[in-house]
Amino acid sequence: MLAFPDGFLWGAATAAHQVEGNNTTSNWWAMEHTPGSPMVEPSGDAADHFHRYPEDMRLLADAGLNSYRFSVEWARIEPERGFVSRAMLDHYRRMIDTARENGLDPTVTLMHFTVPQWFQKDGFWRADDAVDLFARYVETVLPILDGIDYVCTINEPNIAAMLAGGEDAANLVAYGLPNPDLAVADTLLDAHHRATEILHSVPGVKAGWTIATQAFHSTGEPGADEMLATYGDPRDHWYLDQSAGDDFVGVQAYTRTFIGPEGPLPVSPDVETTLTGWEFFPEALEMGVRSAWERSGGVPVLVTENGIATADDTRRIAYTQGALEGLHRAISDGIDVRAYQHWSALDNYEWASGFRPTFGLIGFDHETFERSPKPSLAWLGEVARRNGL
Repeated sequence: MLAFPDGFLWGAATAAHQVEGNNTTSNWWAMEHTPGSPMVEPSGDAADHFHRYPEDMRLLADAGLNSYRFSVEWARIEPERGFVSRAMLDHYRRMIDTARENGLDPTVTLMHFTVPQWFQKDGFWRADDAVDLFARYVETVLPILDGIDYVCTINEPNIAAMLAGGEDAANLVAYGLPNPDLAVADTLLDAHHRATEILHSVPGVKAGWTIATQAFHSTGEPGADEMLATYGDPRDHWYLDQSAGDDFVGVQAYTRTFIGPEGPLPVSPDVETTLTGWEFFPEALEMGVRSAWERSGGVPVLVTENGIATADDTRRIAYTQGALEGLHRAISDGIDVRAYQHWSALDNYEWASGFRPTFGLIGFDHETFERSPKPSLAWLGEVARRNGL
């Protein structure tokens, strides 16, 4: 058996906007309902996780998992500038308590892409007071985080900076990533540092951010290695470098991209692809973990997302098996990895792609919301019970 370290966290992940439903005060809800929106469909009720989280957590725990990563929604907690919803803070406190009651260690994300509509309208991450406003939000949430081990400040700031570059939101992690807004990247780093300072006022809380690692591959042609650095540094590497000194870094790995002398190349037509058009490449996780460890100078790693969009659950199991074998190799080489949280706990709203790409360990009926755990959930739960492959 390939055994994992004692106390290793085995879990699944979600993001509030993608599963809760009716997040009407967020900037993404507004974008979904704007005429000519690039979104193929609105999020609507999503998976109604807002009301059904106790059942969803129970399914994860009953399968054998011991960890659940989810996000709290700024747009619900502060729906208008300066107004704090006590009811929503209480809702997320109940989610944290419910996770614990089910034996799930809660990993909480403070911002998973979405922000309040007023924050977007008032200048977004380009506003002079953006970092102060985010810090105020973190202070607001702080009382419900008592006893939490791991708090993710910002989800995928590298993708957030690319989206802020004003290009196609449909291309979140795929061939031909948008040009990042480097000023927004700097602001997100400042916001992360401020949030970390605030979180450290609570004893025991460990703070980090999560990075979408891209597993860039050089084609080996003349100039390709130089292009990989030019292309990869502002989209991936810089963020891992900036994680030095954090309590942990979250790695979110799915696929790879080949880089030639002219830039990124389309996915080869002769490889297996997923419902998002990405190459089936389980080794992306091991590569992302190694890159994070080396670039951060040995900061502990949490795998906060890893999975594939597929309608064939046997391929989900095969992908996850391959990813975990690579993760075990990295751990065997001395890399401090503390968690594996599969993306995603539920089939969900995949941003501009809508509901078609199914990443979930649990499916659901869009009319009745009845949950349908997939064989992959039972499989991963057994891995968790054994703490090994």
